[in-house]
Amino acid sequence: MISTIKEHIEKVNAFSSDQLEEVESFRIQYLGKKGVLNAFFAEFKNVPNEQKKEFGQVINELKNAAQDKVTSLKESLENSASSTAQYGDLTRPGMPYEVGSRHPISLVKNQIIDIFSRIGFNVSQGPEIEDDWHNFTALNLPEYHPARDMQDTFFVQTDPDILLRTHTSSVQVRYMENNKPPIRTISPGRVYRNEAISSRSHCFFHQVEGLYIDKGVSFADLKQTLQFFTQEMFGKSKIRLRPSYFPFTEPSAEVDVYWGLETETDYRMTKGTGWLEIMGCGMVDPNVLENCGIDSKEYTGFAFGMGIDRIALLLHQISDIRLLSENDLRFLKQFKSVL
Repeated sequence: MISTIKEHIEKVNAFSSDQLEEVESFRIQYLGKKGVLNAFFAEFKNVPNEQKKEFGQVINELKNAAQDKVTSLKESLENSASSTAQYGDLTRPGMPYEVGSRHPISLVKNQIIDIFSRIGFNVSQGPEIEDDWHNFTALNLPEYHPARDMQDTFFVQTDPDILLRTHTSSVQVRYMENNKPPIRTISPGRVYRNEAISSRSHCFFHQVEGLYIDKGVSFADLKQTLQFFTQEMFGKSKIRLRPSYFPFTEPSAEVDVYWGLETETDYRMTKGTGWLEIMGCGMVDPNVLENCGIDSKEYTGFAFGMGIDRIALLLHQISDIRLLSENDLRFLKQFKSVL
């Protein structure tokens, strides 16, 4: 009898199957109510007393072997079935996922950052909710200064000293407060002004402003920097600087690029002049340097600022600025092929 049980142990250890039905039949054969094990247990009373100990040990060995075999085979087959259900046929080609597209604002911003990074400008960021000092006062716009009316501002009602920034010049102030010259940085970001929403203007838009401060910086340095930018950005190197006024720069200028008059669109965009305004600029006012803890007698610098939205409208021939913020997929999908 003991030798018969040992033969069954060998059969159990040798058993293998990749079918759940066969494994279940095997379980019933050995562990079922009418299975082999119960038959051997029923014979236990007929075994001579001197063999009962060995007989019991061999039966338990057979029972443990059968249980372990059934458990291991079922777990293996269930894991295999789960993997097949989750992934299917692993030899099939992958699903054709639809490629997304970058937003035109991001495309233009990244291009601007890339151009200025080539000539040593880093990128600085700042909060969109600002205080009066960083947004106005430090920039030579003290309280009740008439030039504040140039920017219709969103103030936070609970605190008249807190507002949504009207330009990214506030980032430049923070950068000057925490860094010593030489300084060469650009500050891209979203800004807010209380303006009527139309096809040409919005209550929020995007700017990028640049700042360069060092010893001996001149207006000629500013012009050469902007000429490099317009050549790289638009492929046009002919620019002109018209005198203008900004509270935080002196002297100040508006920058026009000669777009040309080759097409009807050129005539419409430039109003028949061939010139297109793209940004404002100027030499940093000494008062601004002093407000930020920089010695204006030792250092000079220039600053410039442009609207990212406006350049995006220009480069991609977009007729309505509202399209940039409406998240219409029909509009956004047009930029899939743009790097």
